[in-house]
Amino acid sequence: MRLDGKPYPWYSDLVGRFAFPARGDLAGFMLHIDAVQPDPFAPPSRVRVRLTPRAAGLPEHLWSSPARRIGLGAWLARRFALTARARAQYRGGGRVGASGGPSGAILMALPGQQVLPQTAVFVGEDGGIEARFTVALPDEARRVAGRRAEALLLEDVPAIVDAALRGANADLDAAWQAAATNEDAEALRAAVVARGLVAFIADGSILPRRSGADDRPLQEGAVPFEAPEALSVSLDAPHAGPLRGMAVPAGVTLIVGGAFHGKSTLLRTIALGVYNHRPGDGRERCVTVPDAVSVRAEDGRAVAGVDIAAFIGALPGGGDTHRFTTPNASGATSQAAAIVEAIEMGATALLVDEDTAATNFMIRDRRMQALVPDDLEPVTPFVDRVRELHRELGVSCVLVAGGSGDYLDVADTVIAMRHWIPTDATAEAEEVARALPTGRANEAAGPLAAPSPRHPLADSMDARRGRHPRSARVRGRAAIELGSQTIDIATLSQIVSTPQARAIAEALAVIATGEHEKRPTVRELVDDVAARVAARGLDELDERLTGELAGFRRHELAAALNRLRSLAIDDGSARAERREERETDDEAVEPVDAET
Repeated sequence: MRLDGKPYPWYSDLVGRFAFPARGDLAGFMLHIDAVQPDPFAPPSRVRVRLTPRAAGLPEHLWSSPARRIGLGAWLARRFALTARARAQYRGGGRVGASGGPSGAILMALPGQQVLPQTAVFVGEDGGIEARFTVALPDEARRVAGRRAEALLLEDVPAIVDAALRGANADLDAAWQAAATNEDAEALRAAVVARGLVAFIADGSILPRRSGADDRPLQEGAVPFEAPEALSVSLDAPHAGPLRGMAVPAGVTLIVGGAFHGKSTLLRTIALGVYNHRPGDGRERCVTVPDAVSVRAEDGRAVAGVDIAAFIGALPGGGDTHRFTTPNASGATSQAAAIVEAIEMGATALLVDEDTAATNFMIRDRRMQALVPDDLEPVTPFVDRVRELHRELGVSCVLVAGGSGDYLDVADTVIAMRHWIPTDATAEAEEVARALPTGRANEAAGPLAAPSPRHPLADSMDARRGRHPRSARVRGRAAIELGSQTIDIATLSQIVSTPQARAIAEALAVIATGEHEKRPTVRELVDDVAARVAARGLDELDERLTGELAGFRRHELAAALNRLRSLAIDDGSARAERREERETDDEAVEPVDAET
């Protein structure tokens, strides 16, 4: 109230820590105002509340393991975000700030269908809680709106805390479901890895989504998943007990069927099975090995020093593909690069949908082989390497194919989707392949080898923007702005949320601003950041204690780094070229009088 009517920047006096006293049977909590926005249109103020274990009042069985704490944290974050919305926080009379909401909004990042480690709500090993959110402090003609701010911070925040974070007001059965479901998913994934499978899809799962823009389960007309007997297995979950479902085995698995029968939906479920899902999602018992990577064609993406020679031979004009570099890759070269980059980062399974693949990279049929001689075609089709990937490198592949029967010759397992129900069509596919031989020749030339390590040049990764030594921002989950460059991540389908993209952006900034004693490889740079996050949490990436970060895999971090257009790989010649560029730039600068 002392600040009421003062110029808006006077809100900065609120930065600090405030103890809210106990009320009735509810213990008090601490409110931390970490940063205050300088004006009504700036990003909203960052605020935290901390509850001791006694103040939170959550039973120990809800938070007694890391998996339970992550599941519980996501559940509490959802409750907080939805409670804040329901409390009609928009008090600004239409004024819209940088947060996208009117002045006076209390906002928290709403978790999606995937359950990820996140910084919005953190449940400690002792059962204490820290919740992070933003508050768009209200104004009246760019002055402090003292009475409205008082109601916001002293009435609304405590009410939301009581309703969303207190065990006394929680549906403890629902809280336990969130914690137990997350722990079950971890156990199922461990079982998939132990059995040497690629994925497991439990019976009764609901795979279809409401729309491409709505990841919630389809409610009307959705057909529950049922595993074909030949591919069925039973896995034990600690809380759900034995679960029957379909095993996707290692090797080459082909998913076939007519249009709109669920092929791509099944592959999408497998791709997102690298993450856990919240109760009620329909895919909470669908899990995939943690190193499965979706790859696709991306016309126009940048590629830096990737050895794609196993898939793309010498290019017209003598272009070398052993260290392929381009600012504008074609569909075939971009897909080849994506595969090699994924293997470089330790992918154990590749997920490919023919709808997003380059046709000339995937297959060249007998007629084209006859029309276009080998010496005029640099592309080795994926069909001629896919078995070798598994045999030589241990990399499985799950491929959706609706129009290329040549893959029947190389598939170990064929799953046919018919009216959303999977059937084992392996024997049938083998019979078709024998009865209708394609007559095409295998075009693979030379053995397939593991990718050579790539050493990025440190000065090719720059997070500076103007006077800021480190700048990392996101445009939703479609793009990352690192320094003055924009990285297109829209095609990286395993990045599932804006907080996840923001964490990847901050991780890239850590890489770009780091000092390295030796020449690290791409994998070493990424693994170093991942290890630091695993040891110290997501706050390792951003010291501002933001609640807008979510966990990510090293595969997506590496994929974003590989799409940085300035990225250059140290191969001796690149070093010399960049040194020559710097010397040329220095010579171009006219000498300046010392006094001037």
